[in-house]
Amino acid sequence: MRRPIRRGAMTAAVAALALVLAGCGGGGSGGPAQTGESLSTTPSYNAQPYENVKDGGQVTLPFRSDLNPQFNVFQGDMTTDTRLAWGFYNPMVITFTPTGDPIVNPDYVTQADAVDSGGKTTVTYTINPKAVFNDGTPIDWRAFESTWKASSGKDPAFIPNSTDGYDRIASVTRGTDDKQAVVTFTGPNPWWQGLFNQLLHPKAAAPDAFNKGYLNNPHPGWGAGPYVLSNFDKQNSTLTFERNPKWWGKKGKLDRIILVQMEQQAKVNAFRNGQLDATEAETADFLAQARSVPGADIRISGTPANYLLTLNSSTPVLKDTAVRKAVFDGIDRNQLVKIAFQGLDYTEDLGGSLVLQPYQKGYEDNLTGAVSFDPERAKQGLDAAGWVPGPDGIRAKDGQPLSFTYVQTGDTPTKRASSGAMVAMLKNIGVDLKVRVVPSTDFSKVMANKEFDMVFSGFKSSDPYGVAYICQMYCTDSTLNKSGTGTAALDAELRTVNTLPTADEQYAAANAVEKKALATYGLLPVYSGPSIWATKPGLANWGASLFAFSPLPETLGWQNGS
Repeated sequence: MRRPIRRGAMTAAVAALALVLAGCGGGGSGGPAQTGESLSTTPSYNAQPYENVKDGGQVTLPFRSDLNPQFNVFQGDMTTDTRLAWGFYNPMVITFTPTGDPIVNPDYVTQADAVDSGGKTTVTYTINPKAVFNDGTPIDWRAFESTWKASSGKDPAFIPNSTDGYDRIASVTRGTDDKQAVVTFTGPNPWWQGLFNQLLHPKAAAPDAFNKGYLNNPHPGWGAGPYVLSNFDKQNSTLTFERNPKWWGKKGKLDRIILVQMEQQAKVNAFRNGQLDATEAETADFLAQARSVPGADIRISGTPANYLLTLNSSTPVLKDTAVRKAVFDGIDRNQLVKIAFQGLDYTEDLGGSLVLQPYQKGYEDNLTGAVSFDPERAKQGLDAAGWVPGPDGIRAKDGQPLSFTYVQTGDTPTKRASSGAMVAMLKNIGVDLKVRVVPSTDFSKVMANKEFDMVFSGFKSSDPYGVAYICQMYCTDSTLNKSGTGTAALDAELRTVNTLPTADEQYAAANAVEKKALATYGLLPVYSGPSIWATKPGLANWGASLFAFSPLPETLGWQNGS
């Protein structure tokens, strides 16, 4: 789960939104309830300056769901875990503070200047003369050009995670020398700092290499940074990173970083027995188990994410807009939120947008006019669409029962309770919802192949520029819009948003078109939720960090004195 909300995946060279496994969030127990808004500006990740982090040691961290075989963060099948792995051994050009302020990394770009002239934005990036990929290829203007060409959407042979922003670039050219890239947009772009956050190696800028070259092949030679990927253990779903002897900047504080895939219960168990240095603990049960570890540091904050239900409109019984609307009107989102946050002393308002968070400028609740929990209205809609209740209460039409399958990824008490609640909710309006449970390790496959009729997932933002990625969320040709809903006319209106000259004009247009997009009844926002991490004491620069999705790799480590 982009938000990439903004950019499904990710950062500059990555998509704005990142697809993530559906989970649930919550605040700490034993205190007053905290809202998403109150937590939105209170990160909790033991932020420490580089100088206050010990030299040496090892940190072992978990993937959120699975070790995705697609290691290319720019490619359409990437997930949040792709981004997590990528960030440890590839260029991190622009990162963000917890509240979303951009930070240009001088180890890669010493200066980034934007000017507006004639209604067009031009950005000049001056590249660090020492910057080089691990295989010896210079990091220069060609890396910017490669990132743009692969992500622009102009060549259908590429399957990018997101084209938003890149599709509005007119050219990427050489500046005063190879170490300067000049990016010229076709019009204004107030969100330019959400692009080129990461860079694609020029060797990956051919369609076959881009789409397939990173499959089960992380290409450490195409990376750069304070760490290099030293081992990829596919069988045990483990990545090991060690200090990069070719790095020209501040050296990584750790000797070694290990990422490992585990089911959620296994993560908590591994944290309790000391095998993991941190784990997510986003259910009441897991949080209680994590709290039982002596000295455990519980880090809680809001999260810039959107968790949502998606209906697959290619499923025969879900092709009809009226049926999808009835399904959404029959689902009590408040009940799903209560289940998700039970025991976490956390509350928040229901989600009304997949573009901005309630605490961001420009936010509006764009869902209320299209969907509201109303079983009677849902029944009336199904009646009008010709679906007739049978003796068992389940509706049918032309001999076909109104039945479809919800795919539950992972098997926790919270997920079982949510599935059971939705089965009961939809049975009440005459819908037979079946539940198929798959391991969380199948999440990326389920999403990539659309192996669901309904699924719960999410998008986590890596920057605050949600409006810049509205097409990524709703356009019919977006790899992140798994619902298959929308129209060519709606696509055109969505793409118009980012052509407007000011942020305020884009906010207004985005809200207007999102209301229409949500009324296609393919995507149902449910909640944002908190981020909850349990860590060993003294782990620096890791945890619930809002828009600071991950630290610069060289800053991760153990706090002095811990």
